[in-house]
Amino acid sequence: MKTSIIFVTIWALVRAVPGPGVYQLTDPVDHSESPTWDTRNNILYFVNIHEGEIYKYDYETGQIDSIKLDGEVAPAIPSKADPNLLIAGLNRSVVAVEWNSESPATDRRILTTVSTEFPTSRFNDGKADKEGRLWIGTMGYEGPNGLTPDEGVFYEMTCDNFDPPLIKIAPVNISNGLAWNKANDKLYYIDTPTGQVVEYSYNNEKGEISDRRVAFDMNDHIGVITGSPDGMTIDEDDNLWVALYGGGAVIKVDSSSGDLLQVVALPAEDVTSAMWGGPDLDVLFVTTSRYSLTEEEKQQQPAAGAVFAVIGLDTKGLPMYDVDLLQSINDQDCGSDKL
Repeated sequence: MKTSIIFVTIWALVRAVPGPGVYQLTDPVDHSESPTWDTRNNILYFVNIHEGEIYKYDYETGQIDSIKLDGEVAPAIPSKADPNLLIAGLNRSVVAVEWNSESPATDRRILTTVSTEFPTSRFNDGKADKEGRLWIGTMGYEGPNGLTPDEGVFYEMTCDNFDPPLIKIAPVNISNGLAWNKANDKLYYIDTPTGQVVEYSYNNEKGEISDRRVAFDMNDHIGVITGSPDGMTIDEDDNLWVALYGGGAVIKVDSSSGDLLQVVALPAEDVTSAMWGGPDLDVLFVTTSRYSLTEEEKQQQPAAGAVFAVIGLDTKGLPMYDVDLLQSINDQDCGSDKL
C-alpha cells in the first residue's frame, strides 16, 4: 500500500510540471512486453507473454490487432526478407509466424527448441543485430516460490547454427534487455536479478562478445530509484533507457560513465521494456504489467498493463534490425517442423 501511494504522488508531480509527455496507447493486458518497432510498416509489435498473444499497433491509424499462440511468447521480431513474417520465442522454441490480411497467422513453424536440460524455462527477450543474427535468451521457471536461478541461457542464432544455437552467456537467471551502441562495437545486456547492465565489446563481423564490464549498477543508486532492470533500449547519443520492474519508471543512463541522467515516471509500478519508434524514432514506447499486482493494486493502478508513448525527450533512438533467418515461411534452409 505504501509503495502505491508514493508511486501515485510521483506520477502526479511529473504530470504537473513541464517535461516529457506520457500517453496511454492501449488498454491494459496482463503482461505487455518486448516492444519492437517495424520501420517498413510504421507498426509497433508487442506481446502479452503469459497469454501467448502478439499485438500490432498501427502508428498511422491507431488500429490494434492481435493473434494468439499456444504458450508463452516473447519476443516477436519482423523478418528481414518478409515484413509479414515474425520470428518469435514461444516457450523454449523459436518459431516463424506468418501474419498478414490474407493469412491470419495460420502458418507457423518451429525453427529450433533449446534448453532441454531446463524444461520449465522459457524465452524472455531478444533482438536482431545489424547482420540479422538473432540474439535471444531464456529464464528459469518463476512460480509461487520465486525464480529458479541459473536456468537461463543467452543464445546467438543464425541459419548456420540454429540447432542448437550458440551459447553466448550461461548461466543466467532472467535474460532480459539488450542493445547495441551507435558504433556497433558494444553490446549491453541485463540479467535482471543482478541489478546490473553489463557491457561487452562486440565484434560485428564475427558476432562475438568479450571484455565484460559493469556499465550500470542499481546498488549505486539506492534511495533514488527502486525496482529491477528489465527491458532496455538505446538512443543516438548512446544513452541507455532501462525499464524498472517494480520501480514505476524508465531511467536514462550514460552508458560510458554509468551516471543516472533522468527518471521518467509511468502510471504503473511494473515497467517491463522500452523501444524507440515513430517515423522519426523520437517516440519512446513503454510496456507495463499488471501480472504481479494484487486486486487492490490493480484498482490503484488502472492503467498497469497498457503500452505508453513518451514524447518530448529531446533525443531519438537507433533503428531496430530485422531477423535474417528465413526468406519465407516455407524456406527449408533453416528449421523444418510445423506447429
